Amino acid sequence: MANLEYESNPILEKLPKHLKQYIKPQNYEDYTAIDQAVWRYVMRKNVDYLSKVAHQSYLEGLQKTGISIDNIPNMYGMNRILKEIGWAAVAVDGFIPPSAFMEFQAYNVLVIASDIRQLENIEYTPAPDIIHEGAGHAPIIANPEYAEYLRRFGEIGCKAISSAKDYELYEAVRHLSIIKEAEGTPKKDIEKAEKHIEYLQEHMGEPSEMALIRNLHWWTVEYGLIGTVDNPKIYGAGLLSSIGESAWCMTDDVKKTVYGLEAAKTAFDITKPQPQLFVTPNFAHLSQVLEDFSNTMALRTGGLKGVRKLVKSKALGTIELSTGLQISGVFDNIIEHDGKPLYLRTFGPTALSYREKELVGHSTDHHKEGFGSPVGKLKGINLAIEDMGPRDLKAYKIFEGERVDLEFEGGVKVSGEIITGTRNLKGEIVLITLKDCKVTHDDTILFLPEWGLYHMAVGEKVTSAFNGPADLDSFDLIGHELAETTTKSKKNQERRLLEQYYQQVRDYRETTNTTISRTKVFQEISEKFPDDWLLSIELYELARATNEANLSEAILKHLEAVKQRKPKLGHLIDDGLQLVNDSPVVKS
Repeated sequence: MANLEYESNPILEKLPKHLKQYIKPQNYEDYTAIDQAVWRYVMRKNVDYLSKVAHQSYLEGLQKTGISIDNIPNMYGMNRILKEIGWAAVAVDGFIPPSAFMEFQAYNVLVIASDIRQLENIEYTPAPDIIHEGAGHAPIIANPEYAEYLRRFGEIGCKAISSAKDYELYEAVRHLSIIKEAEGTPKKDIEKAEKHIEYLQEHMGEPSEMALIRNLHWWTVEYGLIGTVDNPKIYGAGLLSSIGESAWCMTDDVKKTVYGLEAAKTAFDITKPQPQLFVTPNFAHLSQVLEDFSNTMALRTGGLKGVRKLVKSKALGTIELSTGLQISGVFDNIIEHDGKPLYLRTFGPTALSYREKELVGHSTDHHKEGFGSPVGKLKGINLAIEDMGPRDLKAYKIFEGERVDLEFEGGVKVSGEIITGTRNLKGEIVLITLKDCKVTHDDTILFLPEWGLYHMAVGEKVTSAFNGPADLDSFDLIGHELAETTTKSKKNQERRLLEQYYQQVRDYRETTNTTISRTKVFQEISEKFPDDWLLSIELYELARATNEANLSEAILKHLEAVKQRKPKLGHLIDDGLQLVNDSPVVKS
């Protein structure tokens, strides 16, 4: 079962290795009958309500993506159907790093957390689960305009530069989602985790590109409304998968604002219902705002500001020069001059590429300890090196076998003997290799002859700076380890017995075993599990379908007693009964 999802959709075969490390088997047999009942309740409730308030793509998408109301979706079956609309799905363990999540989207792959929320958290959970991902995200991608927005968002989002604090917040949110779904977590531990997230959110400093684009993701993909402020429809997965918030968001208590670029600067709190939401007039508008935001990213602006963002991130990133040469590594230091980067430097393994393809002889093996190079024009010469023709190069002695003393604007000096030059497809020199070379800036030594050959990047400007390597094969990216994994509660004898009762009722409804006495099952659960309400609703559904008036009345009386003891369950019980009363039983 574990590998079936790989066989069913060729899109998955194109995933790079570093993304495949996050994929885990769905293990469908691990879902209990209680899990299936939770899925069925939420889906029946949502479809009933969302048919009135969700964007029309939702109900159409449920059919197109093979999402069943009665059964938790099987990843193998989903992939077979998603293939028809050019998408695929994979199972993962809860939250994964935002850049990886977005990169999956860039490959048209839907990331689905295969765990399912506990019955106690049936209305909402901060943990990503199969209800949120499968019933929330999957149906809407059947809309071609939205699907393209999602893909493009992933493509741009995975290039956004993070800060070290972003990853700290990600770990904190992941920790909260795990302990909140883990059975028996003390309330004080949950409150402590929530306060830690609040503290981090209040002390993030200037938001990074990743923080800003995550805001856009939240207010569209997760919590987006579409239409007009006065008459919005739901399309965000967080709303589509939450019984409580999908109703709450439609009230006047939630402020509605027309979606625009300001959403990027509007923070969110994952631990609380959202006090305001953004409404896009149509899906095409989402793409326009994304393009507007992309124009502010270092990916497109480059320059000193882009280089500074990479240095601050302390993570693997890439700088692209005006010749197209790409330097990938962890950027350690920059020398600035007149508001521009003058000298770039990485530490640790570095690779050089052109058009996302590593240059031969310039892998991380060749640049194990880092790479440094000046950027800009030579002092007193208006013509940039990359714009020089053969005659110009010869005139300035930038030629094989010549000994040169190159001084850049800002004071970086490169002195050595030129061995060769590497050119791009346009014939421009992108790299000059020198021997017996010394590089200095004022009194600071940047490179000495005894360190070996010096490879000087050629480029007047930094045109782009982005997260991750230019060539994915340049670095070993398969070292990600989750600091914490989702936990499965240990089942005691009582829990196993309850699961058996749920399974018996499920078997009866699916006609795989019609010999059980529903009256006996009801009597036993009402005695042994007096506060369990969901199975009683399922039994009521069967009793009503078979016109067992006495059993129906006994169940209603029991559920009324549960509501008296547990008032917070009242609306869940009432909603479940109303679903049964308003519609005929739908058998699988």
